[in-house]
Amino acid sequence: MILYFSATGNSLAVARQLAEGLNERLMLLTEAVQQDLTAEKRVGLVFPTYDFNLPPAMPEMIKRLKISPQSYVFTVVTCGSMVGNCIWVLRRLLREKGIELAYSHKVSMPDNSALAFGRNPNKQLGKFDRVPARMELIIREVQAESHTLHYSWFGLLSWLLGRPAVERGMIHFLGPKVKADKCTGCGTCVRVCPMNNIILQPRSVQTEQSSNNASAQTGEAAQVALIGDRCTVCLACVHACAQQAISTNGQEARKERQYRHPEIKLKDLLLR
Repeated sequence: MILYFSATGNSLAVARQLAEGLNERLMLLTEAVQQDLTAEKRVGLVFPTYDFNLPPAMPEMIKRLKISPQSYVFTVVTCGSMVGNCIWVLRRLLREKGIELAYSHKVSMPDNSALAFGRNPNKQLGKFDRVPARMELIIREVQAESHTLHYSWFGLLSWLLGRPAVERGMIHFLGPKVKADKCTGCGTCVRVCPMNNIILQPRSVQTEQSSNNASAQTGEAAQVALIGDRCTVCLACVHACAQQAISTNGQEARKERQYRHPEIKLKDLLLR
């Protein structure tokens, strides 16, 4: 079983290759936490690194996972360059459940994180040249049930960034924000959010009357996206918004900087 968490398709693309190469089933991590997976003999966890740590929502999901201590558990982390403390933290969380992480590796992908927002991930596509060889290696080693933890060290800076107070502050400052005057209420962000953290709410008449958005019509109960308080800063909404109506890190979204893995379609990331 290959479990994945993906916002812009990097981790989904890797998870698909693993599932095909290992002849395993594929499942969203957010769905897996509601399943009993104790019968699975091999479980892979594929996810991105956020600010050198696990995505903020992942620790709770790992705690809720039901997998057997006898399973061969491995992880593949996608990242811009460094995994930080991702693997170290994952190993600790699994050990608290009596489960040993047997194998880990990373795959470098275009960086589209909140900290990197402003750099154009679409100008980093050269990283894909190294992916086939890395995936071939990972699949071969997992098939052999290798017990090797690549990139599993502890880093002080990553540990500091992962402190709850620091993480909450980073989510507050780096988290996505909707520009109501640009939002057309299409609902794409609602459907792509892995945390089910975005809703559409009626736009007030006052907002409509003052809006310069040509799609907003005075007097109609148009809708606008509202982001809740469970954001994990995956930026799925930022990169999927066709109107570039969601900003992050204080920077306006730009169409040329919006990113999705070239092998992944938007419909592959829609969750509802």
